Amino acid sequence: MTTVQRHPRLDVLVEHDVVTHVAARRMLAVLRVAFGLTFLWAFFDKLLALGWATGTSQTTGAVDRFGPAAWIHGGSPTTGFLKSVDPGNWFHGFFTGMAGHAYADWLFMIGLAGIGLALTLGIGMRIAAATGALLYAFMWAASFPLANNPVIDDHVIGAVTVIALALVLAGDEWGFGQRWARTSLVRRYGWLR
Repeated sequence: MTTVQRHPRLDVLVEHDVVTHVAARRMLAVLRVAFGLTFLWAFFDKLLALGWATGTSQTTGAVDRFGPAAWIHGGSPTTGFLKSVDPGNWFHGFFTGMAGHAYADWLFMIGLAGIGLALTLGIGMRIAAATGALLYAFMWAASFPLANNPVIDDHVIGAVTVIALALVLAGDEWGFGQRWARTSLVRRYGWLR
């Protein structure tokens, strides 16, 4: 039976206890920040229509940065993806029915920003992992039929990754995870870790 020893000075379980090699911890930190910045980029692209996934005309290819597709100008961050759900998808009606509704837009944007900030800063990793995996699961279900594999795509890999990052306490290396873990709030409510 293995026992986990807590860091004597911190009195909390830290990443050093879980991942013992510094190079591995640093690579996990790079992976965590990369995923965090991916979520933040998606948030800002939808918010401002920066012309990557949002603000580019599907017919002409012209880019209209900060144009009407921007959420701040009344565009819907969920409409494009959810309206394009394949009619053969089992959940087609469910996803297309929520496309463009304010509750879906707000939940999606709050999710992108919250997950992105949590992963980038290394705090609230458990919540980020749970909500990130849920968001990835919804996007995975909306993507059926999958293009390259009958079951696994980048959404599944993303969901597994954010959960793994939380489990190994990847927010501690090059992040604020240890400081966050020492706060009285997180000590009292461990699920905030």
